[in-house]
Amino acid sequence: MRIEPIKLMPVGSRLTSDAVLPASGDKSFGQLLSDALNNVNELQNSANQASVDLAAGKLQDVSQVVIATEKASVALQLTMQVRNKIVDAYQEVMRMQV
Repeated sequence: MRIEPIKLMPVGSRLTSDAVLPASGDKSFGQLLSDALNNVNELQNSANQASVDLAAGKLQDVSQVVIATEKASVALQLTMQVRNKIVDAYQEVMRMQV
């Protein structure tokens, strides 16, 4: 059984030749965060509107209001956890010694 040796190549050549470029339809990280925040905002607005409609007597089903409120609450909690992780990662990068 013959084992082929590892071929040496210059360090910079691999980085430039095999670079992966995002497709034209891919969104940037900032755009993904913006979309997620807009989604959370829409959930909050729909929960608020459901509460107002229930108080005004337009809705008779309390469970719809509770579900909308819980969806908004969970989405907001998730957003806060993502924010905390991003802040922690930023602080960790800032503590790195160069």
